[in-house]
Amino acid sequence: MSKLAEFRHIERQLAAQLAELEALKDDKGLQREIEFETKLHELLAEYTFSAQETIRLLDGQPSKQTSVAVPVKAASRVRRVKTYTNPHNGQVVQTKGGNHNVLKEWKAEYGAATVESWVS
Repeated sequence: MSKLAEFRHIERQLAAQLAELEALKDDKGLQREIEFETKLHELLAEYTFSAQETIRLLDGQPSKQTSVAVPVKAASRVRRVKTYTNPHNGQVVQTKGGNHNVLKEWKAEYGAATVESWVS
């Protein structure tokens, strides 16, 4: 392609793009978007918010600057091992809870208060 032909081709493209640009300038939707963007940037500047912070806020994500107090679950109490010694037969049971089968049998036979007195 000669230089003159290339020049004419680019000139036509430029004229077409300029016509498209002029058509966009008259578009009411584009004017509303430009006005919205301008007002939004002014509002962000007034409250010193960045676009990313605003997006996080609208998405419901916590800001990096704000710390939200998250309730901490209380640590469960550690059960200690209890050792029960049956004085009638010398049998020893070690357990952390009262749900031990042998311990249940003893409590049924001798009573809970009596068995609790066997803790050593």
